[in-house]
Amino acid sequence: MPLDVAFWLLAVVGVAAALAVVMLRDVFRAALSLVLCFITVAGLYITLSADFLAAVQILVYVGAISILLILGIMLTRDIQHGNPANKLRIPAVAAALVFLGTVCFAVFNTPWQISAVAPLEPTTTELAGKLFGENGYILSVEIAAVLLLAAILGAIVLVREK
Repeated sequence: MPLDVAFWLLAVVGVAAALAVVMLRDVFRAALSLVLCFITVAGLYITLSADFLAAVQILVYVGAISILLILGIMLTRDIQHGNPANKLRIPAVAAALVFLGTVCFAVFNTPWQISAVAPLEPTTTELAGKLFGENGYILSVEIAAVLLLAAILGAIVLVREK
């Protein structure tokens, strides 16, 4: 029962964060809302006993993609003006509502089979063992991350105004 409460709490926060990404005019705050949305998705994976997916979600999306987006926003000029108004806002809302209706129709008309038995084996896969294990490749991933960080810092130094 506590997992159900945690799942629905994370789901509500995730949807609110996703709506904030779309609705906020301040690009930096929208990026921070995107980080919150990624974190809640990782929490949803944890409540669904998908530990490896949660770890990958944190490492890849929260740790890499979000930082890259925020760094790109910080390097952008005229960020104070926010997102410009778009002429296609009404057709986009209509398309989103049609998509929402289609998804709701599919969800409510599908006979979902729910297992009463919890999984017997842990959800971490052999890939996680190979990646993070004793003879894994995590060192090469960390070296690649340091090289990317050095490249980004070098790009900042090159484009910096004198």
